[in-house]
Amino acid sequence: MQFFSHDGFDLAFLDRQPASGQGDPVLMIHGFASTHYVNWVSPGWFKALNDAGYRAIAFDNRGHGASSKSYEEADYAPAKMASDGAALLNHLGIERAHVMGYSMGARISAFLALSDPDKVATLVFGGLGVGMVDGVGDWDPIAAALLADDPGTTSHPRGRAFRAFADQTRSDRRALAACIATSRELLAEADIGRIAQPTLIAVGTKDDIGGSPDELAALMPNARAFHIEGRDHMLAVGDKTFKQRVLEFYAENPL
Repeated sequence: MQFFSHDGFDLAFLDRQPASGQGDPVLMIHGFASTHYVNWVSPGWFKALNDAGYRAIAFDNRGHGASSKSYEEADYAPAKMASDGAALLNHLGIERAHVMGYSMGARISAFLALSDPDKVATLVFGGLGVGMVDGVGDWDPIAAALLADDPGTTSHPRGRAFRAFADQTRSDRRALAACIATSRELLAEADIGRIAQPTLIAVGTKDDIGGSPDELAALMPNARAFHIEGRDHMLAVGDKTFKQRVLEFYAENPL
């Protein structure tokens, strides 16, 4: 793990070159309550990308993992979180990269493509389809579950699931509650329509959070949908068919 500083945060990141030497960079942005390790190392993304000759880069979002925490909701606006990704590319001297995000990370990736289009060669949105525009349901019970002293008092199913996930990853639950308040900012259809990079939108067929990948792709000028068969929101990120499709997508759209 290495660290760099941006916008008052010390952000942890991992940068791993393939054995073959210099590879095209892939910047990966993890989801809510997750970490670079949980989303990208443990499910095998670093290995898959390195084995295919790509440089794999991922960081812990502000408020997550080994990065600095804040309890101010305003710090977690997607545009600010996207600026961390742009700053990491600058820190590493990378002018242009493939950018892949999962769930909240997909939203952050979209904001990064809008703020710094020259840095983003392609996009992969995992676990988030038209919910990026239409919303992903009521998440206020999740914030309440994160802040509850006793997780056993939480009856909301999604709240219970995310509280268990946060406890499993030993997250700062107060920071996550602040994050969830503002990180769900929606993108207007007009803004989504301005994202011209080749984009792959991959959502599990059993995902009840992300929304339709086909409907989001229809709003974008250069996007295609991929259905991750039999996977829900929590399990789709490590699916082998998802990895295979992403590698095919990168081969189709080299830097």
